[in-house]
Amino acid sequence: MNRRKAIQRTSLIVGGMLAAPILQAVQGQALSATNRLAVSAEHEALLADLADVIIPTTATPGAKAARVEQFIVRVVRDCYETPEQEKFYNGLTGFGQLCQKTFGKPFADLGEADRISAVKLLTKANPAFFKSMRELTVTGYFSSKIGATQALAYQPIPGKLIGCMPLTNDQKTWAL
Repeated sequence: MNRRKAIQRTSLIVGGMLAAPILQAVQGQALSATNRLAVSAEHEALLADLADVIIPTTATPGAKAARVEQFIVRVVRDCYETPEQEKFYNGLTGFGQLCQKTFGKPFADLGEADRISAVKLLTKANPAFFKSMRELTVTGYFSSKIGATQALAYQPIPGKLIGCMPLTNDQKTWAL
């Protein structure tokens, strides 16, 4: 099984178990109307690069092409309370510092192999931040137009309900 198929299958399982803030964001609702933290251009660029390692471009466009960083910024801004926003962005800052300390340069300047190594280090150094980042990335990607129409099989007008139908091994998972 390749990485893309594993992420697609995981997204279906995780889909029913998403945290309340992400569900609110997908529905376009803002939970936190006060004390929104400003996001720097550097943080937004780091989010885009990190998300692109989580869901890279393969036969379909990756997270960066789907502009997942904008989804993440909006969810954190609108749906996380101030302490959670600070914790998330502190985790992102810590990741940037980890890259600088370990590789001697920022994440954006790393090659593909070093980026993957940096993300593996992140999973051990700050697993809570990585889990949150991965959840936001997968949700943002598969709820984007690119994720829903190019990575998933998309049927804009549903046909009749077929409760049980055979699927081929290379068939994409259906977008909901």
